[in-house]
Amino acid sequence: MIPPHTIQSILEAARIEEVVGDYVSLKKRGVNLIGLCPFHHEKTPSFTVSPAKNLFKCFGCGIGGNALKFIMEHDKVSYVEALKMLAARYQIEIEEQTLSPEQELARDERESLLAVTAYAAKFFMEMLHHSEKGRTIGLAYLRERGFSTDVIKQFELGYCPDEADAFTRAALKDGYQLSYLEKTGLSIVRDGKAVDRFRDRIIFPVHSLSGRVIAFGGRIMGSGSKWAKYINSPESDIYHKGAGLYGLYQSRNAILSKNECYLVEGYTDVISLHQAGFLNVVASSGTSLTTDQIKLIKRFTPNVTILYDGDEAGIRASFRGIDMILEEGLQVKIVLFPSGEDPDSFVRNNRQSVVEAFLQNEAKNFILFKTKLLYEEAREDPIRRAQLTREIVQSIALIPDQIQKNIYLRECSSLMNIPEQALANEINKIARQQFNKKHALSGDAAAGLPEPPPLPVPQESLTTSESEYQEKDIIRLLINYSGEEIIIQDMEDESRQIQVKVGEFIIQDLLKDDIRFSNILFQQVFDEFVAAYREGKLPDEQVFFNHTDGKIAQLAVDMVSSPYLLSKNWFEKKHISVLTEKQVLADAVTSSVLSFKLRQVEKMMSGNQRRIRQMDDEEGVIELLQQQQRLSQVKKRISEKLGRIVTR
Repeated sequence: MIPPHTIQSILEAARIEEVVGDYVSLKKRGVNLIGLCPFHHEKTPSFTVSPAKNLFKCFGCGIGGNALKFIMEHDKVSYVEALKMLAARYQIEIEEQTLSPEQELARDERESLLAVTAYAAKFFMEMLHHSEKGRTIGLAYLRERGFSTDVIKQFELGYCPDEADAFTRAALKDGYQLSYLEKTGLSIVRDGKAVDRFRDRIIFPVHSLSGRVIAFGGRIMGSGSKWAKYINSPESDIYHKGAGLYGLYQSRNAILSKNECYLVEGYTDVISLHQAGFLNVVASSGTSLTTDQIKLIKRFTPNVTILYDGDEAGIRASFRGIDMILEEGLQVKIVLFPSGEDPDSFVRNNRQSVVEAFLQNEAKNFILFKTKLLYEEAREDPIRRAQLTREIVQSIALIPDQIQKNIYLRECSSLMNIPEQALANEINKIARQQFNKKHALSGDAAAGLPEPPPLPVPQESLTTSESEYQEKDIIRLLINYSGEEIIIQDMEDESRQIQVKVGEFIIQDLLKDDIRFSNILFQQVFDEFVAAYREGKLPDEQVFFNHTDGKIAQLAVDMVSSPYLLSKNWFEKKHISVLTEKQVLADAVTSSVLSFKLRQVEKMMSGNQRRIRQMDDEEGVIELLQQQQRLSQVKKRISEKLGRIVTR
């Protein structure tokens, strides 16, 4: 259990722009920062970070909250685990009881799997650095590959002994369940016997963006072995091969600062480049590039440089993956290493300055690289030239930015000696085919006929939320301005003005008339304001941003966030005076409370009318009619007061 004062210290220390900035490339826009949302696919940024309010909000998918909420949603961890991650980032010590192995295993399955992988990573590192075979075989192999002690520790490399079940026996002895060892792929159970998957291999831990070990890669040492050179963890609840990139945890800050990502194929390519000072590098770990991996890169930078060995046939096989990168709107360059070299060997065989110059000078734009490569093959074959032209045009058609698309059209037209208009016509044809395929147009839809209008909703179904807007506005004012002082007319004696805090005024006025909210969540928030007010204090927005109830925290974020930002300079140029809500806060609060009361009166009158129609008792009808008359007078007075409120 983490003490409340420690939780408060963590939340106060965590800066939203720093936490989110570790995961998302942010750009300044006014007082806020914007970027591409990590929680849904988007091409235009709608993800906003407010350093002043210490919260984030996506106006595309709606998710928002504080730094703690971001970590929980992004890394899919529990409330307590997210607190620990933030505490570690800001070097805040957490005093809590150490969990026993039994308590550790009693956590939910995901946490249990992560506990197993964390244990395994530590075990493999211990074997590499402190066992005799680890030092003489594993560490010697890594030294031979040119890896330094620092980079070995940075990537937490390890060694699995050559015994059949050395790791499995150790894990079982330390209290870890075989079912979790099997689910993470660390152990393989055959005929009732468990053995180690990564026996006698160098171990490459795979980290999540938050730094937790979620899987492993294992490399056999030496050549000529009958076993596969590399093996990897199978998919599990914590690891999806096509959703992550090896080295991104270690490289993300460098990618952000350099605004470029080097993409390689294997583990050792990443580590060698890191050791040589090229920190902005990740690997697809030998898998075909996936859309999820591309989107992951895009969150940090729009610029990708793919590093290939000298095999041109291998590059042609990867064209489909590169087309996927283009389709996501990223800028793609290609670096082709000399024949017989790959990123790992080239970096080991050359000085850093030579490698740096090579990467800068040899980086070629993918579209132009593909055009030259394919067109050289078919220069004398007109049929093949036509086929390859269509292939190149298909890649250009994927680029979402129209200006870039036009530039590539012009350059490719020159390279291929084909009229630019002919290429443009082909692109338009491809675009129409893609649109029709995407929307599956046929029949009436293809003819452009509008869809039939939606059926009208019966009025009775609206009664449960008929005051939703007014209720929401009251809660919005409370969360945003509860502690602000306003001078306001006394509701009972309009000749008298009073100075009062917004929260006090709203709470007192609604409690006096015993008005309740139809929306349960709004009522819950109002009740918390009332409870705090009775203790002599009014909560501010941060209390609700950090609320343990996720629904309330999300509501608070929604209430203070807006996707729109007025440009003060534009209005000044137009000589237009625009007042903020805070400048007319007294009128805004009075209007909101009166509108809420008016809606309550109208609901009561509507209910009375229904009862009158259904009632047989004459005396009861007369009583309800008299009540309706009183309510009508109240409605009139409220309407008159509302009519006199003018926002100046």
